[in-house]
Amino acid sequence: MAELLVVRAKIKDAAKGCNVAGDFAEALDKKVRQLVADACARAEGNGRKTVMAKDI
Repeated sequence: MAELLVVRAKIKDAAKGCNVAGDFAEALDKKVRQLVADACARAEGNGRKTVMAKDI
């Protein structure tokens, strides 16, 4: 798989008090990549090259 966009150590920090399964980072990364792709498509659909918070 490609390099992860998410940082495993930061996921563990954010999941205070919970154990984090080994496959969680990959699943979260997949969601993040789709979120970014959808935001890019929305920006392009609105005639912009810049992705903004409102595209999420």
